[in-house]
Amino acid sequence: MAVTSSTIDIPKTGAVPRHVAIIMDGNGRWAKQRFLPRIAGHRRGVENVRSTVRGCVEKGVEFLTLFAFSSENWRRPAEEVSFLLQLFVGALEQEVAKLHENGVRFRVIGDMSRFERRLTRLVADAEAMTKDNRRLTLTVAANYGGRWDVIQGVKRMLKHKPQLAAGFTEADMLPYLSMAYAPEPDLFVRTGGEQRISNFLLWQLAYTELYFTDTLWPDFDAAAFELAISSYQQRERRFGRTSEQLREESPEQSLSKAAENR
Repeated sequence: MAVTSSTIDIPKTGAVPRHVAIIMDGNGRWAKQRFLPRIAGHRRGVENVRSTVRGCVEKGVEFLTLFAFSSENWRRPAEEVSFLLQLFVGALEQEVAKLHENGVRFRVIGDMSRFERRLTRLVADAEAMTKDNRRLTLTVAANYGGRWDVIQGVKRMLKHKPQLAAGFTEADMLPYLSMAYAPEPDLFVRTGGEQRISNFLLWQLAYTELYFTDTLWPDFDAAAFELAISSYQQRERRFGRTSEQLREESPEQSLSKAAENR
């Protein structure tokens, strides 16, 4: 896939977003409402990932990116952080074979240097197993931060092309970002009622349609996902253009309509 950017080129759009990015917020509150420990909410949240993956496949979404653990989440209580990482290990051990059977490609973005060897090995094995799958690309952002992504991109670029230290363009930078393999997200969803992007895909969300819902992540079912898609379908994606420009038919569209009316 050619690396591109919504601030350089106008991307192709359709009724179904090619790429959906989600901050899965509200697990702890979901558990608290039920007088359960926070870890029960995280466990239920992992189960909900399965239905979301299935929904994306059914709708024809090509890329799904989930914010599982931010670089700031290390600030949480040590017990909760430990459980989240154990949950990640368990999910990798139990789910990757199923993803592979269903044609899903698995990727992880983020700074893996802080994770234990067992986890990094499972990630590497999962990526290798599923690398040729094309039905859906599921990306998990773990120990990820948008600012980190830009900084590491600059470092990698200058390591490979030190001559660019004198000056570089956005196009020079694009191949070195974490998600250079995917189109920019068409739709961003955050569950749980908060209305911020929390250092997630700062570069890539430049022209993404944002959707915030009060629904807590464990309750974000197929109907809630349908509402998010419906909201997206009502947006006018101009990418800097005017509404009048969008309404103007291209010559190809006019010829197609003329052919249909013959």
